Amino acid sequence: MKEINIIGMGMSDKTVTGEALELIHEADILIGAKRLLNDLSYLNKPSYNSYLSNEIAEIIEKTDASKIAILVSGDVGFYSAAEKLVETLKEYKPNLISGISSVSYFFAKCNLPWKDAKLISCHGIDTNIVSSVRRNEYTFALTGKNIPDLGKELIKFGFGDLKVWVGEDLGSEEEFISSCKICDLCSKEYSSLTVLIIENPNFDSRNRIGISDDEFIRGKVPMTKLEVRSVCMSKLSISPNDIAYDIGCGTGSVTIEMGLSAYDGKVFAFDKNEEAISLLEQNCEKFHLDNVKAICGLAPECLQDLPIPNVVFIGGSSGNMDGIVNYLYGINNKLRFVITAVTIENAMAALNSLKSIGINGEIVQVAVSKGRKIGDLHMLMAQNPIFIISGCGFDE
Repeated sequence: MKEINIIGMGMSDKTVTGEALELIHEADILIGAKRLLNDLSYLNKPSYNSYLSNEIAEIIEKTDASKIAILVSGDVGFYSAAEKLVETLKEYKPNLISGISSVSYFFAKCNLPWKDAKLISCHGIDTNIVSSVRRNEYTFALTGKNIPDLGKELIKFGFGDLKVWVGEDLGSEEEFISSCKICDLCSKEYSSLTVLIIENPNFDSRNRIGISDDEFIRGKVPMTKLEVRSVCMSKLSISPNDIAYDIGCGTGSVTIEMGLSAYDGKVFAFDKNEEAISLLEQNCEKFHLDNVKAICGLAPECLQDLPIPNVVFIGGSSGNMDGIVNYLYGINNKLRFVITAVTIENAMAALNSLKSIGINGEIVQVAVSKGRKIGDLHMLMAQNPIFIISGCGFDE
């Protein structure tokens, strides 16, 4: 069988490991991008300029060479072409040879530790950079030609004064490393091969459940209160990568806690009231949430052509509970539902809607009384009881 080594070339020919060089010297042919091959032209080995997995597979199939070195930039385990190559070439059982990554290289250049850093790619990938910065002391980001846009996004959500290190063309003769504030990123031009390290000394990695009602920007729009919201979030059981819907979002208190919990996912919030959408957007900026999309409209019509949810909270249906539930179950029959209702009739409507799609919903009532000081005494003031209906399309 042909011996195939997928080799991480580090940041340049100066950072190639001894193991990698030994295998390159032993190889019969080299395959890789032109830039990587040029660094090894002195070896005078047969070389193929290719970085597409299918093209490389064809070259390997046709060649008589027994030892093949495929060259990839950086390290084979960090947003590398090696991942797809391993899958495409699995019949050959290729070996992976690690290289020095842009992460370890740049953090060392900046004299910073990276053991707890969040590593993300903003290069052609929809990522939650604001959420990453909010939750981590250091965020490392691969970029493309989008640094001014990333800067504007971070400024919008309140991170304009944070320090950022900028590394351009790392490992090359044109390498340039600088630092500035996030707010300065928008006024400069950068190489297409640029990475960032963003420092947030006041990072907050908590998944906050039960945020005080007073922390939200509020208007005349309904809001799910703290205690009821806490029970709803417990029943939603949101994972970091989940896609979540909040239908009838109101002020957005549930949406905000969804967004904090699904920090590597996305939350879509819907309301027919434009004031509600405006309040939600203001609250997203206050809580540094870039993973929430607010949409004004009526469900289920406004739910079309969006990523399929894992969980859904329905705080208001505008009388169309059956239509909403049936539509959502149609696109994901494993969906987890949590629905709130104030009246007995609406609670029964929610239970019946779930029953119609084969889910035996659970119903609980939450009745909260809050203490109020009267002189030197305290008395409890009752709030309206709320029904919480929940169920899932599969047996958890």
